[in-house]
Amino acid sequence: MGGNVQQVEFVTEAPEPRALDVDWIHGSPSAKHNTDPDIQVHAYDEHTFILRQNMAINYEAPFLFLLFGNARAVLIDTGATESAEFFPLRRVVDDLVGRWLAEHPRDGYTLLVLHTHAHHDHIAGDAQFTDRPQTMVVPADLNSAREHFGFADDPDQVAGVDLGGRVLECLATPGHDESAVTYYDAHTGFLLTGDTVYPGRLYVEDWAAFERTVDRLIAFADTRPVTHILGCHIEMTNEPGVDYPVLTTYQPDEPPLQMTVGQLRDIRDAIDEIGDRPGRHPFPSFVICRKDE
Repeated sequence: MGGNVQQVEFVTEAPEPRALDVDWIHGSPSAKHNTDPDIQVHAYDEHTFILRQNMAINYEAPFLFLLFGNARAVLIDTGATESAEFFPLRRVVDDLVGRWLAEHPRDGYTLLVLHTHAHHDHIAGDAQFTDRPQTMVVPADLNSAREHFGFADDPDQVAGVDLGGRVLECLATPGHDESAVTYYDAHTGFLLTGDTVYPGRLYVEDWAAFERTVDRLIAFADTRPVTHILGCHIEMTNEPGVDYPVLTTYQPDEPPLQMTVGQLRDIRDAIDEIGDRPGRHPFPSFVICRKDE
């Protein structure tokens, strides 16, 4: 970047907690007649965007995150649908990048594509970016993620991803999936937890790893100003302990996406309460589904 490029000064201490009272698209009684956009875009601030996929395209309706730094942007997850015709993620991201660069002109701006984990509903759109210029797509599989972040040498380290004045802290957080990664953004105070923590069904493949991960996230959050914990789905209703059935494409009574560090501690308490019992265990703001090992 040239010396005349105006640098954005990103917050690195005590980020201001902004409201997230968003009316997220949540499907419709008839998917055939759904009029929602294919992808909803919410600007948390001018450098931070939260995207949600339309339930009529895929019932998972995952959330994705696009964060801008001075040198590059990062897209975290690519959604549940490969087809650019039905799920135009590349077009939406290109438009947002173009608008950001119009406000903050610079040459050689790149895009990094990362993932919260390797399940299909978080990686399906990767192919839309493989031929995008000045773009690096890091595969979500365990070996690729470990190598990129350096977790192969030390799974307990906190890796850094520098976007240019905006550094994400990255932690290996297995339990739901062995390749899971959680991201912390000091500028917003977001803790991006993928499918490890969100208002829905927390499917646990490795119970011991999940317990360690939750302990680690609590310890991490105790030393950082966390404004919002943001996972990648909403599956609960506003009735405590009641979730929407799997394959639901209409969720008119959703709670907020964002969770709190207090709710993270509730998950830790739930782990102790569940103990050695596999199966489905509902709690007010989440359901833990422990695999029978």
